Amino acid sequence: MKDADARALLRDLFEAALAAARPATCLAPYIDRLQAPKGRTVVIGAGKASAAMARAVEDRWPHPLEGLVVTRYGYGETCKQIEIVEAAHPVPDEKGRAAAGCILDKVKGLSADDLVLCLISGGASALLALPAPGLTLADKQQVNRALLRSGANIVEMNTVRKHLSAIKGGRLAVAAQPARVLSWLISDVPNDDPGVIGSGPTVADRTTFADALAVLAKYEIVPPDPIRAHLEAGAAGRIEETPKPGDPRLANVETILVATPRRSLEAAAEVARRRGCDVVMLGDNLEGEARALGAAHGREALDLIKSRSRPTVILSGGETTVTVRGKGRGGRNVEYLLSEAIAAGGAPEIWGLAADTDGVDGAEDIAGALFAPDTLDRARAKGRDPVAMLDDNDGHGFFEMLGDSLVTGPTRTNVNDFRATLVVP
Repeated sequence: MKDADARALLRDLFEAALAAARPATCLAPYIDRLQAPKGRTVVIGAGKASAAMARAVEDRWPHPLEGLVVTRYGYGETCKQIEIVEAAHPVPDEKGRAAAGCILDKVKGLSADDLVLCLISGGASALLALPAPGLTLADKQQVNRALLRSGANIVEMNTVRKHLSAIKGGRLAVAAQPARVLSWLISDVPNDDPGVIGSGPTVADRTTFADALAVLAKYEIVPPDPIRAHLEAGAAGRIEETPKPGDPRLANVETILVATPRRSLEAAAEVARRRGCDVVMLGDNLEGEARALGAAHGREALDLIKSRSRPTVILSGGETTVTVRGKGRGGRNVEYLLSEAIAAGGAPEIWGLAADTDGVDGAEDIAGALFAPDTLDRARAKGRDPVAMLDDNDGHGFFEMLGDSLVTGPTRTNVNDFRATLVVP
């Protein structure tokens, strides 16, 4: 297979995964089946896909509605009835804090005849940045930056976030009572746990203040004094916990997953099979250090060269982590991919792509990258050492240097990381 054909196939697989999770596509059947309430329909939401989700609702919902959603800068849409606010991600800013406060206000004072339609996707945790009483946005920003660099996984990060918030961990749904709350979620987390997606603003929370303290201790994060005091007070029972499973205040809440990483991987697998490739599906919930997973997948690709006679695509999803120890910019997909390329060792039969389906790998407006059989040689010809750049957490610098970064712009969806390795024996 020619290099250009291999690269085009990998891009097509990624595009198929994105298409399966586009809000206009995945929301349509749910909107069409939704019955109008007797009272008001209030649309709220947060995440990188939330504005596109709001636009999809407006385009198909024939009844009056109102509301507000907050999305990442550059991810907005034009809506007539639903206000769209853009704010910072992954470190929250004042616009996100103000929008979260407005969302909380919009659901208060509703009646049992009203419907709250909550649209949540990945990124909502940072975008719904409403600090708990006694905490400041600066406090939360400091802890958020530390968590992002620590290597903590998304479950651990959101355990902390929920217990520093006035809106996450089910608190938004409690505020909306007695209205009916219907949440449509686009999952960006391993195992599709609604309590983790966007820190579960309308979902019962199984974690505790004590769990949040344990996460900070595990990663040796020293929080600002007000945050430590808040978490310790909660652990001691002096601050009310987040609502737990079985809480009667959540009895009128329904949660539906409208798009998941698994469905996107299956869409990519269908395209691969139509192109004459076998598919090895490793799962949609892989976690761990990005470089370790990349090395493992590189070795697996080498093994497939010996055991396969047909082109084969290895697919996986999930959310890895990067513990940033070097001077690079991190980025879990480029770190994974650089590690995989090194493990593949320039084998002439192996190509790879890794990208975040939201178009943002880490804090960079770059979705990910591709590697080819000549990737390592091209880097060395430029006088750069791939292993040294991996050790410096400089995957973005590596692939930018070669012109192999994958830049999509805002995708307006988010079903976590997409990884595809093509083996052509």
